[in-house]
Amino acid sequence: MQRWRGLEDIPQDWGRSVVTIGSYDGVHRGHQLIIGRAVARARELGVPAVVVTFDPHPSEVVRPGSHPPLLAPHHRRAELMADLGVDAVLILPFTTEFSKLSPADFVVKVLVDKLHAKAVVEGPNFRFGHRAAGNVEVLADLGRTYDYEVEVIDLYVSGTAGGGLPFSSTLTRRLIAEGDVAGAHEILGRPHRVEGVVVRGAQRGRELGFPTANVETLPHTAIPADGVYAGWLHAQGEAMPAAISVGTNPQFDGTERTVEAYAIDRVGLDLYGLHVAVDFLAFVRGQAKFDSIDELLVAIGDDVKKSRELVEAADAATAG
Repeated sequence: MQRWRGLEDIPQDWGRSVVTIGSYDGVHRGHQLIIGRAVARARELGVPAVVVTFDPHPSEVVRPGSHPPLLAPHHRRAELMADLGVDAVLILPFTTEFSKLSPADFVVKVLVDKLHAKAVVEGPNFRFGHRAAGNVEVLADLGRTYDYEVEVIDLYVSGTAGGGLPFSSTLTRRLIAEGDVAGAHEILGRPHRVEGVVVRGAQRGRELGFPTANVETLPHTAIPADGVYAGWLHAQGEAMPAAISVGTNPQFDGTERTVEAYAIDRVGLDLYGLHVAVDFLAFVRGQAKFDSIDELLVAIGDDVKKSRELVEAADAATAG
């Protein structure tokens, strides 16, 4: 899959294509419907499928300081889109100048002059152009002028997550903030993932017999509520069952919020300086301060036991 950072990266001989545009943070199951349809339409027409997205998130430019917690960094979104069959991802730098393009100018500059769109696939609430003045009706009207068709896909899947609310990135962020990683899993179609580089912490876990990978997360990452979770630590091409702690470490009067993963039953791991990923499978318990180190050790042992059981059950279900 090709990845372009800006309009100037698009090959000059690029032909017709099917395009879908959006932030697509998380590439959740609703997004997958739209992207999947764009890929299917591209195959029908015999042209490539292109996803257009933005960096930074448009809200940060339009309303500075309002950048939402991100469900997935751009490289992760690109991986997920490649798995869906996308041929190219265009990441447009979203600047103040770019935000002032009218809907018509956006269409000409991006869809017509550069991507030579033959078809555009979007959700019903798609908005674009200065002050979000463009919608799918405007997009379709411009398509009649510039020779592309528009297909609108209902992206609103729902399930048990969020009490039956339609799946969305906003709902996913809320559930993650509440610690409902199982609900987020249902919306995303996979566990929520947090990435970053392993850095040296206070090394108290090592002293207690449970050495953890202290993950310095990427900016604006959506981090689950404080507590203990079961999941996986991905490092060096391996997915290791893990007990994951999120919080300020109140047992030792900590103030900095951290994400730490203990790779269950693994000895001698040296992950310092490596980029790793942590997948959150299930909430185990909330953050707590115990009366003694002995009580803390009993709790950690219980956390590890529960996490091992939850991950083994999930792995068995996937294998089955």
